[in-house]
Amino acid sequence: MRRRGRAMAAVVLAATVALGVVGASGGVAVAQVPGSGGRLATAALPVPTGPFAVGTTSVHLVDQGREDPWKAGRARELMISIWYPTGRAAPGGERAAYMTPDAGAHFGSAGSAGQMNQGFEADRTDWSGVRTHARVDVPALPGKARPVVLYSAGLGDPRTWGTGLVEDLASRGYVVVTVDHTWEASEVSLPNGELATSTVAGMFGQPGLDFGALLRKMIGTRVDDTKFVLDELARLKYSGTLPPGVGAALDLDRLGMVGHSGGGSTALQAMHDDPRIKAAVNMDGQLHFPGPDGNTGVYLTDVAEKGLDRPFLLLGTRNDDSGPYQKQPGWDALWQHSTGWHADFTLDGSRHGSYTDAESLLPQLARQGAISTEALRGDIGDIRPERAVLATRTYVGSFFDRWLRGHDDHLLDGPSGSFPEMVYEP
Repeated sequence: MRRRGRAMAAVVLAATVALGVVGASGGVAVAQVPGSGGRLATAALPVPTGPFAVGTTSVHLVDQGREDPWKAGRARELMISIWYPTGRAAPGGERAAYMTPDAGAHFGSAGSAGQMNQGFEADRTDWSGVRTHARVDVPALPGKARPVVLYSAGLGDPRTWGTGLVEDLASRGYVVVTVDHTWEASEVSLPNGELATSTVAGMFGQPGLDFGALLRKMIGTRVDDTKFVLDELARLKYSGTLPPGVGAALDLDRLGMVGHSGGGSTALQAMHDDPRIKAAVNMDGQLHFPGPDGNTGVYLTDVAEKGLDRPFLLLGTRNDDSGPYQKQPGWDALWQHSTGWHADFTLDGSRHGSYTDAESLLPQLARQGAISTEALRGDIGDIRPERAVLATRTYVGSFFDRWLRGHDDHLLDGPSGSFPEMVYEP
């Protein structure tokens, strides 16, 4: 093969094995941190770098025409959040919480997808006490419609787990829509008070499980979710139900999508299936699946087999002590079959979590004893956290500036002396 693979398949498999022990109950009690004077660990998101303040609003969507693929007899329900530029002097609006109290308590509890995927100590972090930099339901900055970017989180992760990147894009002038994939995400807090905890997680580890088929169903469900969200954004734009100016700020002719892990796979497949999406970024999401026994055969996603005719960016991870590279036949096939502009970079010294909020939040928890040094290194590798965050924000921002705004800074043309940790993969 022309291109190097990433040690990605093992990461996803390890994550899904961990997900197999996730419980279905949302009733959790948050404990105090032993030896810390009773205080729960806390953390703060990095400050957005753009010129605009950020607003956010949450919306509950119900697809009455689609039965939920994970919950028979129920219509498909989704929660989304919309993040947008606002004026710094806009009246009202408290800072949005990172998670609702019930979701935060479950995310941090023993056996949750979040706790098992990231490896932090159970019940030792105040996740709902983390505050974003966005204010709730404030008016959007008036003046013009702005490009819209959808964000899809990784397998088992809630839509909040990429907030640092999302806020930064909004501060640069984008409207960003984050999507929770209900019953697959660790937990989703619904307006009726129900906490929809993952049912998909309980399927992993079952005897005779066709792991590849389950992952293909997951991607298919997420693509259907994405199409529905795009339909609903077109409705919401003129509905009058969003905070002032938010509907007018949605430029649905300039649509992009970015995702991490399973969300990155979703972003590329959704762009292949829906011509409304003009450009997409895949952050460490694989495009191939194992056969029924977990080892025999390789099944490519549809997008890998057919390629893309629109721009896409691949961002991979690498840590020198993670063993030899595994082949990524999905990425290789996509590269070979695509006619649209594409580029590929590897974040040296990183691990799978480096493109998520794990990179900024978990080191703070480690300093408070809420995650071990070993688990932290397994999540984010050896790269300096501030460099990983800056690189992710800069490269994703550069890509969307180029293809949704027509502003090309040429960062993506090859290696950059400003970012030696971003290895260009020709």
